Amino acid sequence: MLKTIGVVLLLAVTANSQCFYKDDSSKKLNPEARTSLYKGQLGFTLNIFNSINNAVPNDNIFFSPFSIYHSLLLAYFSAGGTTEASLKRSLEIEDNMDKINLMTAYKVDKRSRTVNNNSDSYEFNSANKLFVANELEVRQCMLNFFGEELESLNFRENPGAARDYINGWVSRITKNHINDLIPPDGISQATKLVLANAAYFKGVWSSKFPVERTKKEIFYVSESHQTFTTFIKQKGTFRYMVSEELGAQVLELPYKGNDISMFILLPPYSMKGGVKNIIANLTPERLAAVVEENYMTREVVVEIPKFTIERSLHLREVLENIGAGALFNETTDFSTLTEHKGIIFDDAVHKAKIQVDEEGTVAAAATAIFGFRSSRPAEPTRFVANFPFVYVIYERPTNSVLFMGVYRDPKK
Repeated sequence: MLKTIGVVLLLAVTANSQCFYKDDSSKKLNPEARTSLYKGQLGFTLNIFNSINNAVPNDNIFFSPFSIYHSLLLAYFSAGGTTEASLKRSLEIEDNMDKINLMTAYKVDKRSRTVNNNSDSYEFNSANKLFVANELEVRQCMLNFFGEELESLNFRENPGAARDYINGWVSRITKNHINDLIPPDGISQATKLVLANAAYFKGVWSSKFPVERTKKEIFYVSESHQTFTTFIKQKGTFRYMVSEELGAQVLELPYKGNDISMFILLPPYSMKGGVKNIIANLTPERLAAVVEENYMTREVVVEIPKFTIERSLHLREVLENIGAGALFNETTDFSTLTEHKGIIFDDAVHKAKIQVDEEGTVAAAATAIFGFRSSRPAEPTRFVANFPFVYVIYERPTNSVLFMGVYRDPKK
């Protein structure tokens, strides 16, 4: 069974009927708003993936770009002035996309995800919150637009209780997999705003891995470093392709219900720069081609590691590297949310966890030695994930990358 959980949290500290513009009603309906939202999210995903990889180039990576994006989206809706402009660029929101249409797309996306969540097949929960200090007067229009996302807390008189409340909310959304997200010193009497998103996914493979075939074997961390880890194995019919543009074999492992799949991007058997080259070659267009293209199914022998990874990231430097540093400046502007001045973000925290086993969600790597050639490989194809690889958990109905990672070392 695969369980994936991601949560991101932004901590902020402070020193009319028209909400976003002088005339909100002047903004015409844009039928491309949802498509634009998804496109921007894909670009943002790769930007933050590169930033995280540059920060930890030799470690396992696992994070939820979906979770981080939606936290920043709430910040964007709340922001004004140069802060709004900075977030719009870092979120890859198109210049001609206004907040009215983007908010509508956000709301429609939220409703459709609720409707599409088939608990008989898989479970995906995501929730956004703006926890606001109770002494701040939030503009009525924001209360109207984001009533479900807004909640007031008494940070000033009882910061410890506020921290416990937020951590409890995160635990509930993630089914107790992410606990104590905010550290003991993370909330103070000066805290004015906490933006948070929590996401939880539990999926069962459409084609489960037989437990009796699970076996310990060698994983090649590098040309000079090997270790043993547990592999799950099966032979079945899967979508498989070789992408010369990415320099990778691509295998799709769908979860029951077929709305969500794990895609494994496995380089040729070469320890020198395999994963690094894939990451360098990833563009929004190439990633979209991988997850949206209906490539051929074929019989594949699959062997992938069975693993659990939990990662915590302090995102301030990562967000600054992708252009969202305005959140941490003294000139931060949250005038759309409140007329209160001086709200400054102090830190950004993200936690994510993945558990992959015979029942559900997969991570993949391959020992198949192959060249990029057009000749048809021998039947069946072998996809043996026993050296570092990139993996993506993708929700097809909403065109969203829910989780993403790099598996480099079973011992880390």
